[in-house]
Amino acid sequence: MQLFIGGACAGKRDAVAARFSNANGWRLDIDKPLSDSQQALVANTPLVITGVLEWLGAALERDDNDALRQQWQNDMTALCQRADELNVPLIIIASEVGRGIVPMQPEQRRLRDLNGWFTQDATAQAEQVWYVRHGLVMALN
Repeated sequence: MQLFIGGACAGKRDAVAARFSNANGWRLDIDKPLSDSQQALVANTPLVITGVLEWLGAALERDDNDALRQQWQNDMTALCQRADELNVPLIIIASEVGRGIVPMQPEQRRLRDLNGWFTQDATAQAEQVWYVRHGLVMALN
């Protein structure tokens, strides 16, 4: 798996499109687990997963951070394993929201926490992590 992370309008999608021009796309559904993205896997065809922040926003209704995190960790592991079996390059595009002003609203602070934990977990699974800022792409590991 590869993770592309950066702020809004930083050029993440363009960077991914330039590297994976023949990729299929999958936008996370706010009502479904990450594991549902397995249905979009096509052998030997890259899959780009987007919509992480919105998907996590829908999870704000659930109270248990640990259960949420355990679920997406399990789903991510299964997704990566299935992608490897099918020789599918898996790419996740995530938004960086941890910089800047800390919001006053508790739910917005929690969203930033969830996003941070998700990207940490994705980084742990990723073979390569890319940080995109102002259209510049930098390998982080």
